[in-house]
Amino acid sequence: MSAMDWPGLLRAGLYGLGLAPEAFWRLTPAELRIMLGAEVAAPLTRSRLEQLLAAFPDTIKENSDGPDRRPAGAGERT
Repeated sequence: MSAMDWPGLLRAGLYGLGLAPEAFWRLTPAELRIMLGAEVAAPLTRSRLEQLLAAFPDTIKENSDGPDRRPAGAGERT
């Protein structure tokens, strides 16, 4: 089941925005959201990146798919 309301989005694009079908289908979902007035997410700042790095650190581990194949030191931050 798709989470996208395609009939509603198509109506909004064709009738609300006056797009041709070809133009509608060339849009990405993000572009369509912006055209429909959705708020744009703020750009990723350095402080937010640091928060994400702390919350989701890179880890090197063995798993059922085999060892991590990154070169030594590739996961380290400076």
